[in-house]
Amino acid sequence: MSTLTADRAEITLRFLAAPTDAGQSGSVSAGKVLEWIDKAGYAAAARWSGTYAVTAYVGNVRFTRPIEVGHLVEVTARVVRTGRSSMDIMVEAFSGPPATGELAAATHCLMVFVSVDDKGASQAVPARIPNGESEKLWQDWAIRRAEVRKEVEEAMQETVFSEAGTAPRITMRFLAAPTDVNWGGKVHGGIVMRWIDEAAHVLATSWTGDAHNVAIFTGGVRFYRPLRIGHLVEVEARLLHTGRTSMHIGVHVRSGDPATGELELTTYCRTVFVTIDEARNAVPVTPWVPVTDEDRALDAHAVELVEIRARHEV
Repeated sequence: MSTLTADRAEITLRFLAAPTDAGQSGSVSAGKVLEWIDKAGYAAAARWSGTYAVTAYVGNVRFTRPIEVGHLVEVTARVVRTGRSSMDIMVEAFSGPPATGELAAATHCLMVFVSVDDKGASQAVPARIPNGESEKLWQDWAIRRAEVRKEVEEAMQETVFSEAGTAPRITMRFLAAPTDVNWGGKVHGGIVMRWIDEAAHVLATSWTGDAHNVAIFTGGVRFYRPLRIGHLVEVEARLLHTGRTSMHIGVHVRSGDPATGELELTTYCRTVFVTIDEARNAVPVTPWVPVTDEDRALDAHAVELVEIRARHEV
């Protein structure tokens, strides 16, 4: 297997945040930021592998500060670890006034891309060999995140989402449009994450009666299969747990041929929203009280995921 030099492992996208990127809070929506992250991650994966690559997983997205409309945005993606066909990519987003050029960190996350051939089968990628202490630290970090990912996925396998749950939920349905296409002819992973953010926003707004809510965390975004242009898309967001100010929301994305109406799960993730005041401080939310056994199990599951991540961040 071939190796490449470190300069091919990193790429940076720069642009201005447009008025059309704004969410209900006035700053750039989390869904739009996730789109940018996915584009940068894809660019890094394609550059490193020299092939087409698909988004397999997005984890631990921390929205640490808002990105304002009109600000200069810089999204840097670097390949920090490789498997046989997979690439672990660290993505960081920075923003700030273009007049000063001073940028501050806004978001960071880990993405996993997989190199695929023309038939969609995975294929080998060049090995990423750490060069120096900093690159070794990045690789060690990616290994630790893989351990977290495994523990989270094991916990998720035990969960059941059915009609027995009484938690608040909303469902959005629409057709995947030609404008949603990616470079491989399927729906762009970043577009799917924007849909997830939009559905979660609608649910958070419905629960609180206030549209001024934002995502502070998105994690465990697992892409199970591609979503095709022209297919019927169903995005279901369900409230799992409430904290003092937080709403933990599980989102399922399903799709299928509208001629048959048969839908398959394509994507699942968990996201956390808060409602904010004029000073952008999180405000208390009405607590949700689980009613059925399934409600209580999903509530406990949301708490367990928080505890898993907390253990690994100590």
